[in-house]
Amino acid sequence: MRLRPINTLLPALGLAVLISGHPATVYIIRHGEKPHNKNDHGLNLDGIKRSLCLPGIFGNSSEYNIGHIMAPTVRESMSPSSPKHQDQVDPISLVSDQKKTSNYGQYRRSYMTVLPLANHLGLEVDAHCSREETRCVAKTIRKYDGPGNILIVWRHSSMNKILERLGVLSTISYPEDRFDLIWKIPYPYDEVTEVTSEHCPGLDFPSHVFVTRH
Repeated sequence: MRLRPINTLLPALGLAVLISGHPATVYIIRHGEKPHNKNDHGLNLDGIKRSLCLPGIFGNSSEYNIGHIMAPTVRESMSPSSPKHQDQVDPISLVSDQKKTSNYGQYRRSYMTVLPLANHLGLEVDAHCSREETRCVAKTIRKYDGPGNILIVWRHSSMNKILERLGVLSTISYPEDRFDLIWKIPYPYDEVTEVTSEHCPGLDFPSHVFVTRH
C-alpha cells in the first residue's frame, strides 16, 4: 500500500493555512450502529440514539469547534417524499421512511448519523464525495480555508484510506464492534494523535481505547 510522500502535500496544505490563518484539525468518526439486514442502509435504534447524542459532543458548547462536516454522497433520494433542504429533514421521520423501503437513499447511514449535529450547528453536510472517493475527501481537507475544524463521518473500513490519502504515515485499526471512537488528526495531517470515545449515555461504557498501529 503506497503512501503519498508528505513533502508533496505541504504546498497545498501551506496554501490553505496561509489563507485561513489557522489550520483546521480533522476529526473522523464512524457512522452510527446499523441494522442486521445488510440491504438496509439506515440506522438501527442505537444508531439513531447516537445521532441524537452527537450535538451534545460536537455542538456549540464543545471544544471541537466544528465548522465543516463531510459524509458520503447519498445515492438516489432520501425517500420518495424527502424535502430538498436538510433543515426541513426530521431525523425521526427518516427512521420511519427507512422502514418503508430500503431501496431509497443508499449509503445514507453516515448522513443520517450527522444530520442532527449539522442542524444544531446550522451547517450543510458536504456530501459531494462518494463513499469510495477517499482522494476527494483528502483533497477537500487540504483545500479547506473556512472557519473551525472538520468532522468526517464515514464507514470504518474506509477511514484508514482517508488517512493514507492525507499522508498519515502510520494507519490504525478500528474495531468492528465499536461505533464510538473519535480520531484526531491535527495539521499537518501526518499522524492520528488521539483516539477517544464519544461516551454517549446508554451506548458507550467506560473502557480502555486500544490503538493498534500498522
